[in-house]
Amino acid sequence: MKDIKIVIKGAGEMATGIACRLYMSNLKKIVMTEIPKPISVRRAVAFSEAVYDGKKEVEGIKAEYIVKFDEVYKVWERKNIAVIVDPSWAVLSEIKPDVVVDAIMAKRNTDTKTDEAPLVIGVGPGFTAGKNAHVVIESNRGHNLGRLIFKGSAEPHTGIPGSTKGYTVERVLCAPNNGLVKHNKNLGDEVKKGDLILYVNETPVNASIDGVLRGLIREIEVVEKEKIGDIDPRGDKQYCHTITEKARAIGGSVLEAVMHYYNVVS
Repeated sequence: MKDIKIVIKGAGEMATGIACRLYMSNLKKIVMTEIPKPISVRRAVAFSEAVYDGKKEVEGIKAEYIVKFDEVYKVWERKNIAVIVDPSWAVLSEIKPDVVVDAIMAKRNTDTKTDEAPLVIGVGPGFTAGKNAHVVIESNRGHNLGRLIFKGSAEPHTGIPGSTKGYTVERVLCAPNNGLVKHNKNLGDEVKKGDLILYVNETPVNASIDGVLRGLIREIEVVEKEKIGDIDPRGDKQYCHTITEKARAIGGSVLEAVMHYYNVVS
């Protein structure tokens, strides 16, 4: 089992939670794919940051950015996770993975197919088991969160963020227009309702609630309505640097799907 090669599409918060769960289960041959300029709001817990900084550590697990596919083996020898910019997923033919996990969380299928690996797992809306994934994992909060679906699809995207202390849309910051993000506050800062958090070009974006700035996008170009920040009303700064309960749950479900498949066919 420990020699299973896993490709995770995406390296944002959810994909990172999945990677960490697999890694801690001794499935350490992991390579994650990203776009040239990743957009991660919860940057403190996203391996996508390795694309910008060369490396990233989350909860004691290290990821390294690589440029060439053959570098992945050296990263694995160092017992780290590899991250590569590969929007066309050429890694699939280069690495020939045993498992592919689509954790892009695009709310739709981005052309993932069941022939990409012996086991293809789709996380969230946009996937249908038996059509574009072998197993689909429910990502909506609620009774079925983390459920493995072997026939059918995940629940559709609601468009409403999960509730934290009764707050949903109020805790999320979105871009009011296209433009360049410029910070006025830093990740992890305590903020009050009405505080100026950032600008998108010349347009200010203010906090709607009190809390801790748990997520804050890099100073990059964004499009209108893009999620650019996340305020946690619980006010605990530790939550900025740890994986969420949702990402841990879904990571456990991916592990369950891998164990289910390989314990059956081995």
